[in-house]
Amino acid sequence: MMDLSLVLHSGDPILQSVFGLLVLMSIVSWVVIVARSRLLWVMKRHQQRFMSQFWEASDWQVALNLAAKNQSPAAKLATTGAAGLQHYRAHEGRGLAKAVALDDYLVRQLRTGLSQETAKMERGLTWLATTGSVAPFIGLFGTVWGIYNALVGIAASGNASLATVAGPIGEALVATAAGLAVAIPAVVAYNAFIRANRRFGQELDGFTHDLHAQLLSEVN
Repeated sequence: MMDLSLVLHSGDPILQSVFGLLVLMSIVSWVVIVARSRLLWVMKRHQQRFMSQFWEASDWQVALNLAAKNQSPAAKLATTGAAGLQHYRAHEGRGLAKAVALDDYLVRQLRTGLSQETAKMERGLTWLATTGSVAPFIGLFGTVWGIYNALVGIAASGNASLATVAGPIGEALVATAAGLAVAIPAVVAYNAFIRANRRFGQELDGFTHDLHAQLLSEVN
């Protein structure tokens, strides 16, 4: 049975650095995975509750009070839209408000808010994508380096029997396995988060469209 501790203790600084880097990447990846999973769960729960209560509100002011108490992306968009409408009304007839129609102004405000909320949902995904792409090659480099050192040691000892060769080379191959062990969860999590963010973004985009219509109706 292969002893990973033996690899770490008998390996040179480069091989030890490879394993240390893979361990660090794995820890950071799992922190991102756990944090993003919890954030998505909380946002989904808050957003479903908010959107249901928002459209059932008795009037616009009640709906805004609900938005102020909720931390979901939809609630923040509602607050952004209301603030944009209020700002336009306060500056209507002067400055840029004279050259921009209310419809276009609200679209701009809501699009900016939607982009910001979408960007927040994508935090950490770059790290997972990078880890999934790079970790196997880091592990492969560790394997190549370990095999090279093993062959140099075998050549120096002059003993090339199967028992002598299998141990050091087998231990060097652990680096490739470690790289895959780091990369696979990162890739699976990245794809799952991309799919979840796409569904969440579509829902948020639909809410933004309805919110835009509601804001325009408040003017009439």
